[in-house]
Amino acid sequence: MNWGNSFDPHWLWLALGLALAIGEMTIPGVFLIWMAGAAVITGLVAWLVPIGLPLQIVLFAVLALVSVFLGRNWLRSHPVEEADPGMNDRGARSVGSVVVVTSVIADGSGRVKLGDSEWLARGPDAEPGTRMRVSGHDGAILLVEHLH
Repeated sequence: MNWGNSFDPHWLWLALGLALAIGEMTIPGVFLIWMAGAAVITGLVAWLVPIGLPLQIVLFAVLALVSVFLGRNWLRSHPVEEADPGMNDRGARSVGSVVVVTSVIADGSGRVKLGDSEWLARGPDAEPGTRMRVSGHDGAILLVEHLH
């Protein structure tokens, strides 16, 4: 393909870096951002040093591999802490909450009301209307105990 003298491949690399960074923001996975960095560095090198497109592609490939490897290792040793670890775990979020027994808890199982929904529950025997505290959960089953 003959691009003539008007084609500056560094703009392609910079645009690719921007597109990969946008992809990382759209679909977060902590993977594309390292490739975006590799594309931007390749674009800057291509802008400052007169190297051909084949060498630019090799440079990008090497930088992408190295940056993904280093980034993955860095994230492994510096994990990102969640702002709210129980955000997508309703059972974990309910620990400590007070619930009301709706169906008798007999032989260790029954039903309780938490907020506006009923949950299966395991715990000591209790009659409907008894207030209990959530002490844990086993999947979608709340573990309850008597209030102290």
